[in-house]
Amino acid sequence: MADFIRYTVEDKVAVVVVDHPPVNALNPQTLKELSAALDELTANPDVKVIVITGGGQLAFIAGADLGVIGAIVKTRDNTAAQELIELGQGVFNKIEQSNKPVIAAINGACLGGGLELVMACHIRICGDRARLGQPEINLGIIPGWGGTQRLARIVGPAKAAELILTGDQITAQQAMQLRLVNMVAPGGEVMRQAKGLAAKIANKGALAVTAAMTAIRAGLDADLPTGLAAERKQFDAVMASDDAREGITAFLEKREAKFSDK
Repeated sequence: MADFIRYTVEDKVAVVVVDHPPVNALNPQTLKELSAALDELTANPDVKVIVITGGGQLAFIAGADLGVIGAIVKTRDNTAAQELIELGQGVFNKIEQSNKPVIAAINGACLGGGLELVMACHIRICGDRARLGQPEINLGIIPGWGGTQRLARIVGPAKAAELILTGDQITAQQAMQLRLVNMVAPGGEVMRQAKGLAAKIANKGALAVTAAMTAIRAGLDADLPTGLAAERKQFDAVMASDDAREGITAFLEKREAKFSDK
């Protein structure tokens, strides 16, 4: 039974809550529980979209558990440090590589490992009072769960260097300007907006959603011809599906499509 991660599933949408009071800090147990939850939801045919949010009112995720980091630094245990880095990177890679869309509902402070988790998600909805940042430099360390890599890819290397090297936090509105988040919503509306977007996606055919996710991911770190080849492959696959036939027929008949995910 999980202590820090809980989830519910309703109408094809799973809501995962990181609930580790007071600020939902990520420690090895939390990361392992999150990884297990992701495995269960990925394998669940009744789940088409996953939303991740933080429990409580203070934070989405305020970073890694500094007690764990402090113990590693104090003992200079390089093996423990490497294990922690590999664990966090592995979980966040699992999010990024998921064929089911993962939406971050950022309902409070989103710092350090919290921002690294958010950047692994495919869509990000942020509360208007949330603050985001990679403050690790202030502790004499650097981001280790993908922050140096994903932030530069999202906001550009110069802005990423500024944020990582200063440790400065930014507002939700600034994050929106940097395209770090997709949408800013009033704090009380974050989950409603995230669930609404998730429901909209869940109403689409699962084969097309998976194909689109696969094509997008294939092209991110490839040249354009390679990306286009991946797109052609996925397009060919969905064109032979029952959902494609239903979608086109429904459009021509001016009715709502009823996808069977086949």
